[in-house]
Amino acid sequence: MFQCKARWGVALAVLILAACSGPQPKPQKTENTKQPDFNSIKDSGPAAPVNMQAAPEPIPVREPIGDAGNKSPYKVNGVTYRVRNDVKGYKEVGQASWYGTKFHGRRTANGEVYNMYAMSAAHKTLPLPSYAKVTNLDNGRSIIVRVNDRGPFVHGRIIDLSYTAAQKLGYIDKGIARVEVEALDPAALPAANEVLANSDGTAGLAEDTTIKLPDNTYLQVGAYSSSAQAQEIRTQLVAAIDYPVAVSSVQSGGKTYYRVRIGPLTQQRALATARETVEQKQFGQPQVVYE
Repeated sequence: MFQCKARWGVALAVLILAACSGPQPKPQKTENTKQPDFNSIKDSGPAAPVNMQAAPEPIPVREPIGDAGNKSPYKVNGVTYRVRNDVKGYKEVGQASWYGTKFHGRRTANGEVYNMYAMSAAHKTLPLPSYAKVTNLDNGRSIIVRVNDRGPFVHGRIIDLSYTAAQKLGYIDKGIARVEVEALDPAALPAANEVLANSDGTAGLAEDTTIKLPDNTYLQVGAYSSSAQAQEIRTQLVAAIDYPVAVSSVQSGGKTYYRVRIGPLTQQRALATARETVEQKQFGQPQVVYE
């Protein structure tokens, strides 16, 4: 995801307490309820590994290239990058990494919602969106991904794959792999409206917002030292969304905190809708958690 920061690989960490603040009501100012710094959060896969080997690959189609995510040139960490005007003939060998829970449910560089269970990728210079064939040179496995994000901004790495894409290429545990990335020429692809629609009327694109999430997926709005405050936030959310909202207590550092969680959420569309509602209510940036 385009956070203008390097992704430093994979480390095991799942956020247990995610706090937020908003004007109505305001959380008490305690160290444990302070919104965590995004850059301090470690990236990882889901707490319980999810077998995504059977996940379908996206159907490559010719999509319009808009302004979102395609500003050129752009600069990250003092390095200037230029988005390619033409992907035809692009083929490169280098390292691939992957990204997961830290960015799951957040916006990608072109404004879509990152879904670590979809077959997507981040690239520094390919236009968004585009499609690419990625081959793991260590085991010969190949997949097709839809590129809708920017990164990875780490020297030597040429592509950042989703959790599912990396799992299908066989390098989840290693964190990185030596790969070949070959862009698919849009001129050789069918237009999006020519692709046979799915049963729900949507085209078979990689960023399918109806994709199923693990059964234990929740959106945590915050953790508060006041039960009344947590219940008030829950009341406001229940009136605004059609998904379950619950308050649960947890012990941390000898104190009791009250978590406000939406879920379980089973579909990507529900996750995106719930996140937008929380942000519109000015309750901060919720975190995706698994339990």
